[in-house]
Amino acid sequence: MRGKAETRTPSLKDADMSLKLEPAVYVRKLARLQRTLCAIQQAYLFSGRSAVIVFEGWDAAGKGGAIRRMSAAFDPRSFKVWPIGPPRNYYLARLYLLRFMERLPPAGAIAAFDRSWYGRVLVERVEKLIPEPRWKAAYREINEFERMITDDGTRLVKLFFHITAEEQLRRFEARLHDPMKRWKLSFEDFRNRRHWDDYVEATEEMLARISTSNAPWLRRRR
Repeated sequence: MRGKAETRTPSLKDADMSLKLEPAVYVRKLARLQRTLCAIQQAYLFSGRSAVIVFEGWDAAGKGGAIRRMSAAFDPRSFKVWPIGPPRNYYLARLYLLRFMERLPPAGAIAAFDRSWYGRVLVERVEKLIPEPRWKAAYREINEFERMITDDGTRLVKLFFHITAEEQLRRFEARLHDPMKRWKLSFEDFRNRRHWDDYVEATEEMLARISTSNAPWLRRRR
């Protein structure tokens, strides 16, 4: 069925990178989806349920833009965005998952994580920020954490934004020449491109090992 979400374990190799939307079609679809999001938020507010939306993906893949458009549809009184960067010293001395536990939404609210606990098996793995046994253990720890979230009645939606290395470079160059977006770029963005293949390997293992029936990575059939 066209547009139906699937729960089969996804892979980057399955992504059709040729798909495009014409601007007029995009505007129409965006308006319709934002109305749907507004209705969904109202349903969560009055049902007392909560939801977590995880945004992961490549730099410049569109996570921030998607979150901004989602935020435009939601009432900010029951919607919170958590941008996740490197942990402060306070959290470095504590359980890895603590800072994410503290940011889970209350009943009736929705929270979006702009990057998340998956940093342990992505950037921390690739950049060798932690010993190998710790990121390997994280597959089990994250599965258990997500089981705890969903068992508590919270809906968990996990999205990975994928682009090609060529498209990422094109977007970096566009940002470099746009004064309104230049602040998004750093030396690290270009340095990380040297590890592209390592990130692909880490992402594929993450998608395969942390996709369960209660918390799957969602993919869409076009």
